[in-house]
Amino acid sequence: MNIYADNPLKTRSDLARLASDLIEPLVPRLSPGRARLTLGDTGAVYRPDIAGMEGFSRVLWALVPMLAGGCPEAERYWPLWREGLINGTDPAHPEYWGDIGPFDQRMVEMAVMGMALCMIPERFYFDLPERARANLYSWLNQINRHDMPQNNWLFFRVLVNIGLMNVGLPADEARMAKDLDALEGHYCADGWYYDKPAQRDYYTLWAFHYYGLVYARYMKDRDPVRAARYRERARAILPRFAAWFDGKGRGLPYGRSLTYRFAQGAFFSACALGDVTFEGDDTFNPIGWGELKGLLLRNLRWWMNRPVFDRDGILTIGYGYPNLIFAEGYNAPGSPYWAMKVFAPLALNQAHPFWQAAEAAWKPPLVLLDAQARQLVTRDVANDMVVAYTAGNHAYEHAHEDEKYEKLAYSTAFAFSVVKEAGTLRKGAYDSMLALRRPGGLWHGRSGFEAFELTDSAVDCTWRPMVGVRVETRVIPCGRWHVRRHVIDTGFALEAAEGAFAVPSEAPGPRPCDSIPAAVRESADCAVASGALGSTGIYAACGYERGEVIVPEPNTNIMAPRTLIPTLHAQIQPGRTRLVCAVFAADGDEAPDEMDEEVLKIAKQCL
Repeated sequence: MNIYADNPLKTRSDLARLASDLIEPLVPRLSPGRARLTLGDTGAVYRPDIAGMEGFSRVLWALVPMLAGGCPEAERYWPLWREGLINGTDPAHPEYWGDIGPFDQRMVEMAVMGMALCMIPERFYFDLPERARANLYSWLNQINRHDMPQNNWLFFRVLVNIGLMNVGLPADEARMAKDLDALEGHYCADGWYYDKPAQRDYYTLWAFHYYGLVYARYMKDRDPVRAARYRERARAILPRFAAWFDGKGRGLPYGRSLTYRFAQGAFFSACALGDVTFEGDDTFNPIGWGELKGLLLRNLRWWMNRPVFDRDGILTIGYGYPNLIFAEGYNAPGSPYWAMKVFAPLALNQAHPFWQAAEAAWKPPLVLLDAQARQLVTRDVANDMVVAYTAGNHAYEHAHEDEKYEKLAYSTAFAFSVVKEAGTLRKGAYDSMLALRRPGGLWHGRSGFEAFELTDSAVDCTWRPMVGVRVETRVIPCGRWHVRRHVIDTGFALEAAEGAFAVPSEAPGPRPCDSIPAAVRESADCAVASGALGSTGIYAACGYERGEVIVPEPNTNIMAPRTLIPTLHAQIQPGRTRLVCAVFAADGDEAPDEMDEEVLKIAKQCL
């Protein structure tokens, strides 16, 4: 639990209260000139002074909409951030944010200032002293003179330029047009964008679409065609992305930058800001204002019941709890406050249909083949759990990229684990993965692909974990189960370990000194772990020798600090070997003794 869990998060005033409560413990951490926010001593790939500027800037994702919507809570904080804005952009001040260079992190933090120039031009620009206005322009305009990554970052420069245009300042419209054209090259279909061709994740939603809808709102008169296009693409992806969330509000833990936590719901916030809803079609039920509101607020309420804050109420680096192990190099202490993007609906007044609508549930399809996301998404209604089966996704240059993109399955109930060290299964924490090694060597999971194919009934992928080894994997969803088949071609002997999901090793008891341990079962043909916080098991059909419940290193899982991973072991001889198993998962304490008849039939067909 956290200190914000008592907020019911039902109304606009509840959301404004949460935004204010999140900002309040940050105030004492502001620098003397208010231009930096220092929240910790851990490092990132950029300097500590830039990390402090990042912390300052990310609060604006909440504060700017609060000011735009007239939230009275914002008036306590705006004078502090206004002072920081003036000092941070003043080259003569000791807390000047500095001159930027190519590929500079400060470009990221400029984006919200571009939005502010559109959303609250009087407060953010015209009310500043003349010299401060000139300094703000000079500092922001640097973004037009430097190269940046050719991905979602291009939108940062777009937002700065539309902000400059909105207050009548010179903007680089030619460069903005070039950036907008380049961003078109990242569009696939069905609303999906990508940063790199094999990387589809939350950045499509909280970056490409979020900024696109800001553009659509404030450029609809100057660029009506593009504004309409951005809204239509948001409508196309809205039901597909909504399928990543279960009825409890849990989003799918998948991909990089998960330390931004409740930014998961930021796309729904942007849809409210951009007046985007979905009327429904043959595949998806409608998502009206009530459903949109429910998707956003359920996720936010779920996050406010996770231990993601420190004792002072400050967001930590991590996912389900404070955890540096899985973080990216660009996660500085203030980075998690990108989550403040979720507060965009505070720019809308109480009369807006988003706030007038009654919160409603949304019913997604039970099975969704999302070809552009390279996922087969299934929903277990009884357990209210979403599972995504993936193939063909691969990331570059990010920590633990294989674990974040290439597990065989991802679940809203059971988050994935990351490798601490590949020498042992305990340190490797290989949940939802087939791991292979030469005897006595390091373990290797799926990393990259040779070929892949997804249908509405199975996911196939061919991959090479090491030189001389080729694996053909098929995953077949079946309700609470899924069947896995691997055909392994190798020129030398291998050891294999096949993991089910990772489940918490214990649940809280009635007293702080009590805990309720999960039950485990191991045999020659299965391994099972079941407890109050979830159950999973893996059952052999062909090729395995024994089952074992691995107790991985603490803090390898991103949701629970202590977990259990039911695992099957096999010895692979040179030549061709076939492995077939079935994995069960339930968001409760049930776990079957063996495969049920339908699953067993599918498994036998794979032999």
